[in-house]
Amino acid sequence: MRLPRPPRAHLRAATTVVTALAALSTAALAGAAAPAGAADGAKDVSYRGYHVRVPSSWPVIDLAAHPDTCVRFDRHAVYLGHATDAGQATCPPGLVGRTEALVIEPLDAAGRKAVDGSTRIAPMGAARAAAPRTGGAPSGRIRQAVPAAGVLVTASVGADDATAQTILDSADLDAEAEAVTPSAAPAGRAEAMSASAVAAQPGTYTGLGFDPCAAPSNAQMSAWSASPFRAIGVYISGISAACDQPNLTAPWVQTQTSAGWHIIPIHVGLQAPCNSFSHKVSSTLATAASQGHSEAQEAVAAAAALGLPQGSVLYDDMEAYDQTNTACSNAVMTFLSAWTEELHAGGYLSGVYTSATSMADLAGEYTTGTYTMPDHIWFARWNGKADNDATPYVPDEYWADHQRIHQLSGDTDETWGGVTINIDRDYLDVGVGPFAGSCTASLDFSAYGSISAGSSGGLVSAAQCLLTRQGYFTGAVDGAFGAGTTSAVQSFQSAKSLPVTGTVDSHTWTALLSAGTRPTLQSGSTGTDVKRLQRALIAARGQTLTIDGDFGPATTTAVKAYQTAQGLTSDGIVGNLSWSALQAGK
Repeated sequence: MRLPRPPRAHLRAATTVVTALAALSTAALAGAAAPAGAADGAKDVSYRGYHVRVPSSWPVIDLAAHPDTCVRFDRHAVYLGHATDAGQATCPPGLVGRTEALVIEPLDAAGRKAVDGSTRIAPMGAARAAAPRTGGAPSGRIRQAVPAAGVLVTASVGADDATAQTILDSADLDAEAEAVTPSAAPAGRAEAMSASAVAAQPGTYTGLGFDPCAAPSNAQMSAWSASPFRAIGVYISGISAACDQPNLTAPWVQTQTSAGWHIIPIHVGLQAPCNSFSHKVSSTLATAASQGHSEAQEAVAAAAALGLPQGSVLYDDMEAYDQTNTACSNAVMTFLSAWTEELHAGGYLSGVYTSATSMADLAGEYTTGTYTMPDHIWFARWNGKADNDATPYVPDEYWADHQRIHQLSGDTDETWGGVTINIDRDYLDVGVGPFAGSCTASLDFSAYGSISAGSSGGLVSAAQCLLTRQGYFTGAVDGAFGAGTTSAVQSFQSAKSLPVTGTVDSHTWTALLSAGTRPTLQSGSTGTDVKRLQRALIAARGQTLTIDGDFGPATTTAVKAYQTAQGLTSDGIVGNLSWSALQAGK
């Protein structure tokens, strides 16, 4: 992963060896193959009869001749052949970010394992694939199989999305190309497993772990059984993931969990808008919220493909950023809140990785109810101490119930069982919950009647769940309105300037149900935020609505009626003023 700050500045660019590559126009790549050093700035790369034109400044690395090379996507290069386990073990764990790069490897048994539903298949006799197959492609990657030459081509995508596609479109074949018959049903990364199902990860564990840039092979992991580590962080998804992952498959996950390893699933996607990465969270809060939902959906899909079940914690890797930049901080918090809400909607728990100093942003909002808090935190603080102490950035009482991972050192070669891997070291104190922010109670009701001490049933469970998400209730979500629930309701009412009665009435329901980020919603909007709005409108005015996440005519009518009642512009568009009124319990 990355360097904590302070005292060391966040310098991801320091790991990128290529800092000034020659620019190449799309037009320069568009024609027929040209020899290296051609005047148009492109050169021809040939592998097994497959030709493609790339910028003349890109190095071309033969992995058979240089098996100790790390195949990485944070710098421009062309890699020929399969990445090796020894080479990927040398990848610095702090690599984050993608640019344009190319891997051309044989479409043999090893290559076919990487073919999945998103892989484009070129027609026999052709070097180019015109259309993607069914299935969404992971962000930051275009992969196509070329059976006519027996190669699999993977292009990483950086800030210039068109460049990668243009390079692929320059491909051609020569007489040396030898066709192979593509597998009729490639196993892919979601290969079905006949053994027992994987438990929720990382599960319950206290002890040391490590995170490398690329998942080690089964043999390397077996060798590391001699180490003190029993947990491993793996990058499962995200447009900013910098290392090739030839070993990361569903069978790999099952093999390692069966051997007693705990998996820490990491999504490294969009980064803070005040950072220098190619792919960033938007400074427009409504867009940042939408991005958080989308990134979570991508992570859930990747986790499911790897056999990581619901209940697992998926950690968003948000590299250190300047939390004194208010606009940047607000965008990150909005993004992470939406990330957490979407993971919860998908049955997964939410984790966030960042530096200890940047983690102070989350801690500062822990009890405000403005944002939905993650279930786990993972903070980088390279002090070498195997503990879960994040003070003064995070108070001890926050995320205190086995909800922490401490990255205590990094970018270090360690050797166990004769195998050397470059790693970051971690100390885990994690459990399976329930935690603040996570609960399984249904929140969807046709009416939200008043409940108070002595009440019981589904509405009580829903209130307890909502109070848990906002840090007011720490008891069991059991549907019994006891003294603990009363106290939590009173604390919430006091914080929202509502009458402190201990009774969950329509005003308290409205404030509870609407709590969270404030994205702009209108006719045509869909998703979990619309459901949150629909619940709040039912509570506020007793309106009849279907809680379906679809902002259709009925929701528009309900919004306009609510806006009129509150003296707001009745335009059917839910912006900051409408959310503010709902969250105040009006």
